[in-house]
Amino acid sequence: MSAVEEAETAEIRGALARLRRTTGLPVAFGGLLESGRRQVRISELSGTATAALSALAVTSGNGLGGKAVALSRPCAVTDYSVSRQISHEYDLPVAAEGLRSVVAVPVVVRRRVRGVLYGALRTAQPLGDRTLGAAVEAARDVEQALLLRDEAGELLSAARRPEPARGPADSAAWEQVREAHAALRALAPRITDPALRDELLRACGMLTAGTEPAGGARLAPREVDVLACVAAGATNAAAAERLGVGPETVKGYLRSAMRKLGARTRGEAVVAARRAGWLP
Repeated sequence: MSAVEEAETAEIRGALARLRRTTGLPVAFGGLLESGRRQVRISELSGTATAALSALAVTSGNGLGGKAVALSRPCAVTDYSVSRQISHEYDLPVAAEGLRSVVAVPVVVRRRVRGVLYGALRTAQPLGDRTLGAAVEAARDVEQALLLRDEAGELLSAARRPEPARGPADSAAWEQVREAHAALRALAPRITDPALRDELLRACGMLTAGTEPAGGARLAPREVDVLACVAAGATNAAAAERLGVGPETVKGYLRSAMRKLGARTRGEAVVAARRAGWLP
C-alpha cells in the first residue's frame, strides 16, 4: 500500500471511530474504491466480532454498499437479509457478523465515489435521523480530507514544473505561479498529515527559489500567508476565507508585515516582500 493509500485509509478509520462514538452504533466498517475498478474493498472494521467482512469486495450496484456507490447517495435497510430494496450477494458475510439494520454512505469527491462508510446494528430496527445524519457527516469529513489531499497534490505538481521566465511575455504564467504559491501557503495549515504539510511548505520554497529572504525584515509565517494572498489579488475578506481566520486577523497580520517592511500600502508591502525574497 502506498503512502497516499495509507493516509486515505487512515481517514476512513478515523471516521468510523467517530461514527461509533457519536451514535453508539456497535459496528462500523468501510473502505475505498479500488483504483481503476468499480468496487469498494472493505479494509477497516470497527466493533466487529468476526473477520467475515474483512477484504470483502463490494461491486457497484450489488448489496447495500454497491447501491450507495451506484446512486452516489446514502442507502439504508432495517433488516438486511430480507430487504427487497437491495440485491443479496453479500448475505453470508453480513449474516456471519450478525448485522441486521445497516446504513451505507458513499464518500464522494468531485462527483466521483471514492469509498463507502457503513454503520450497523445487530437488531432489526430503524436507525433514525440522528444516526443517519451522523453517518453522512462522517462521510463528509472523509470527503473534505481527500479533497484537501487532492488539491495539495495538484499544487505540488504545479510547483515542480519549470519556473517560467520573468519576461513580459510570460507575465500571465508568472501570475499563475504566484497564485499557486498563495494557495499552497493557505492550504498547508489545514493539512493534518505532518509529512504532507512539510512537503507543501518545501514546495513554497521551490516557488521562491533563487530569491531567498535577505537580511532585514523577518516575517512570521502567517504574515507571509497574508501577503501571498494579497499578491494573488485577494481582498482582506477573501484572504480571511482562504486562510480560515477572521478579516480583522488578516488586517492585523497585514499591518504588522507592512510595518516590518516599511511599506505604506498593501501594494508596497507586496513589492517589498518580493524584493526581500519572501514572495515569488
